Amino acid sequence: QVGAWGYAGLGALGLTMSLPERDRYSMSKLELESKLAMMFGGRIAEEITFGEENVTTGAGDDIRQATNLARRMVTEYGFSEKLGPLRYSDNEEEVFLGHSVAQRKNVSDATAAMIDSEVRRIVEEAEAMARKILNEKKDDLDTVAIALLEFETLSGDEVIGLTKGESVFRSTDDDDTSDTGRRSSVPTSGSKGNEPDSGLEPEPQPGS
Repeated sequence: QVGAWGYAGLGALGLTMSLPERDRYSMSKLELESKLAMMFGGRIAEEITFGEENVTTGAGDDIRQATNLARRMVTEYGFSEKLGPLRYSDNEEEVFLGHSVAQRKNVSDATAAMIDSEVRRIVEEAEAMARKILNEKKDDLDTVAIALLEFETLSGDEVIGLTKGESVFRSTDDDDTSDTGRRSSVPTSGSKGNEPDSGLEPEPQPGS
């Protein structure tokens, strides 16, 4: 579940962006299940941290994406043992301007009910996976949350480093305070006395 933790942990951070490293033409069932767990990471993190009664609407779009992905797993990708490797998605298009009224129904009511049941099962299993992982990795979740308060954004590599006990450093071109040329991106509090000299003479004060 290391891969799943990576997905669910990133999802728990709130807003995440997945950047493609290379062109992908296919994904495994495990990868899709891990992506589903990621989509529930933020909602489960809120539940764990603030309590179920304080969960917000922020995960609304994640729930929509998870439901759509789970439905495609069932109706297009053949990832349901009950329904098998058949395509059921021809009549799954969204209702728009009444066009679906004339659309030919190509699955029975019983099959449609089974599709809904399998979609629910896959989504609920993903939610349970996210909850299990984040409960087990609560310390890592707290560590990453604290780092986000400082840095605002974190890369995937930085998140992984934090879970290994490493610190986050950001390179800066104008930093001459460190031998390594790397420092925190957030100014250290109480550094007002180290402001650079402007080169201007102080104005004379009355009575001086």
